[in-house]
Amino acid sequence: MDLSTSLYLVRPELILSFSSLALLLIAAWRQEAGRLVSILSVAALVGAGAYAVHYLCAGTDASAFEGLYRADAFGSFAKILIYFAAAISLMIAPKALEKMGAMRAEYPVLVILAAVGMGVMVSATDLLTLYIGLELNSLAAYVLASFARNDGRSAEAGLKYFVLGALASGILLFGMSLLYGFTGSTSFETIGTAMTGELSMGLLFGLVFVLSGLAFKISAAPFHMWTPDVYEGAPTPVTAFFASAPKVAASALLIRIVVEAFGNQVQAWQQIVMVVALMSIIIGAVGAIGQQNLKRLLAYSSINNVGFLLIGLAAGTEQGVAAMLVYLAIYVAMTLGGFVCLMQLKGRDGEMKESMADIAGLSKTRPALAAIFAIFMFSLAGIPPLFGFYGKLVVFNAAISAGLFPLAVIGIAASVIGAFYYLKVVKTMYFDESGDSIEAADDKVLRWTGGALGLVVSALGYLAIPLLGAVTAQAAGALF
Repeated sequence: MDLSTSLYLVRPELILSFSSLALLLIAAWRQEAGRLVSILSVAALVGAGAYAVHYLCAGTDASAFEGLYRADAFGSFAKILIYFAAAISLMIAPKALEKMGAMRAEYPVLVILAAVGMGVMVSATDLLTLYIGLELNSLAAYVLASFARNDGRSAEAGLKYFVLGALASGILLFGMSLLYGFTGSTSFETIGTAMTGELSMGLLFGLVFVLSGLAFKISAAPFHMWTPDVYEGAPTPVTAFFASAPKVAASALLIRIVVEAFGNQVQAWQQIVMVVALMSIIIGAVGAIGQQNLKRLLAYSSINNVGFLLIGLAAGTEQGVAAMLVYLAIYVAMTLGGFVCLMQLKGRDGEMKESMADIAGLSKTRPALAAIFAIFMFSLAGIPPLFGFYGKLVVFNAAISAGLFPLAVIGIAASVIGAFYYLKVVKTMYFDESGDSIEAADDKVLRWTGGALGLVVSALGYLAIPLLGAVTAQAAGALF
């Protein structure tokens, strides 16, 4: 394959890479150009997303750069979700960061660079490409977590994320070195071929270490320890970004490496994924019950939802992967909506509110905001007829179809625990006595974004099932 064809296949990443360089120059020349750079960054993400949609609709399935990168329906679908989440995160950020005194033009540039890394991650078909994309995303994320440098919590979040992220990268690298040492290649396809038949001890350890490193990136238990602290300490727009786009990228990367590199050893990794899934569901649900900070609660909600995602992966089938992609699409809308509502909690003193006590009696002072927030909470809990119920339904159906009936039953039972803390939020808004009043939101972008995402996760979302089902089936079919 010639260079021009390879460059054509990586156009989404090229658009974002050149855009980030141009926007960095604008940021250097005009320090007060934060809003302009944000708008141009959203435009760049839309342009990259348009190519991803084109590749998806055209059924593109080709390798680039001698097999290091693959442009297919699976990667294109994941990129659409990533770019969508990144664009929403940029749209809702400027006013919130300006109030904190942290809005600078470098912020959207870092988000764009993280998106480049995530795009490489979901299209990687080689361990080297995987690591380059993962670290490009991670390095930008470490800076974003500590972006409000005058806030001690943000600096602490960035430091914790960096230290624990470095540890996870070391674990991942060690696993990759074992895979290379025992197979003689870094290519997913070659590793998959070498892992046929009886699995050697070295390859088994390599598989375990790689899965452990990726489990950290998706906040799966027992590698979740960084998530509540980073989510709470980072600025809320940054937390919204962390909870959506990188989650999609890391989940898609995990799917690809499990299916393409470890696909011939389903029995070896299936048990690990099942245990991690159940631990994530239970730890996420139980850990959220006592939380009084809403950002920490949503962090444990993220851990809980990763558990449901992994139930689809544990099935080890094309149906299971398609169910995961459906769940990811719905999850992105739900979690972004939750953080958009959280960002509208502003007290009389102008400070952002994020504790459970702050939303007491919210239905009396801000009925529209309370109603939309309740929709997101009910949807995250998987209560019908909201769209979040359908995401859990397809994941459990995939597990049952694969013969994992006990896993599905335990997952369904454990999801009842998770419903408690979501209902606790709704109960606080509608039945507790009102505390300090929440001022009306002065950001129209937040109001319109919250309303639009609320419609997506409402019962109207079921109208998208035919299209979503067809696209996710096409994306999953690209791996099998």
